Amino acid sequence: MKKNAIIYCEGQFSSMDGKTANGLIREPGNYSITAVIDSTKNGLDSGQFLDNKKNGIPLCKNLEDAIECSPQKPTYFIFGIAPSDAFLKDNEREVIISAMQAGLHIINPLQEFLTEDEEMLSIATRYGVEIQDIRKPKPKDSWKLFTGDILKVTTPIITVLGTDGACGKRTSAVIIEKALKARGYKTAFIATGQTGLIQGAAYGFAMDAFPLQYVIGELESEVVRANNTDNPDIIIVEGQGALSHPAYASSCGILRGSRPKAVILQHPPKRKVLGDFPFVNMPSVQSEIDLIEHFSETKVIGITLNHEGMDHQEVNTTIREYEQTFQLPVTDLLTTGSDNIIDSIIEFFPSLQNSAKLVLS
Repeated sequence: MKKNAIIYCEGQFSSMDGKTANGLIREPGNYSITAVIDSTKNGLDSGQFLDNKKNGIPLCKNLEDAIECSPQKPTYFIFGIAPSDAFLKDNEREVIISAMQAGLHIINPLQEFLTEDEEMLSIATRYGVEIQDIRKPKPKDSWKLFTGDILKVTTPIITVLGTDGACGKRTSAVIIEKALKARGYKTAFIATGQTGLIQGAAYGFAMDAFPLQYVIGELESEVVRANNTDNPDIIIVEGQGALSHPAYASSCGILRGSRPKAVILQHPPKRKVLGDFPFVNMPSVQSEIDLIEHFSETKVIGITLNHEGMDHQEVNTTIREYEQTFQLPVTDLLTTGSDNIIDSIIEFFPSLQNSAKLVLS
């Protein structure tokens, strides 16, 4: 059964730093979300505010209000903000303590591990609740280096990369996986960040919790494990950061560790500077495509848009312009569908065509 949970996203719901909350509202996975805490949007419907689609999950002013507004009794408290510094502020720490005092288990996606915090552990013990640090890596003696086993995998592998961090790569990857399943294909999804792991991905790890020399080997190991365990028709790997990004090396690890033959590129057309680094201009779509294809033996086969700051007319105009410029299928997966991207994936991989899958009703 799904676990009832409140998400904390004070002041950040629908924003870039609220991506964990945003993702869980769109795809809660193992959880049933009962309320979201963001006092700046108190009283609104979270689905209506995020995607213009009502979902009945209220945005609330504080923890007490969220518990009271929840249609089912919540048992989990998920910290839904993903700040670049990844550490708790004093007021956020107090909210987590209050949640434990209310009997809620804590899901912590930050790089500040609460299971190593004596005060937090003491409070958790006192109130009989558990703390789960999503980003906390497994013991060091089990970390893996690159073995080359990925080179033996013949199953099609794709990844969704981007031109910036927090631009919708995981959301697009999840939508693509669902659409492939709807066409009758057996898929395996590899999560590489905290939100996908909270959602309950069977395979993956938090890439940024590992030293660089182990990231490639850990990802290789997860892809090989998924391939051997599930025997899927296709493997979808969640992207992180951007290959061109001056502060993040995660896309490098994804391309090296999973060796995808195809890439879908996620891009926010209205974003002029990098989200967490406003002193750096956004790369162009063409420069990112060139960099990806030069860096790895792969091919960008489609472009998906993040429509932040865009109305429907701008999205449709951009799609037409990009398709003409780049000669690739382009869509906004959240508003204009996935058919052309899925068609491109099937066309690119002969084994998917040979599978002769039928669309499921």
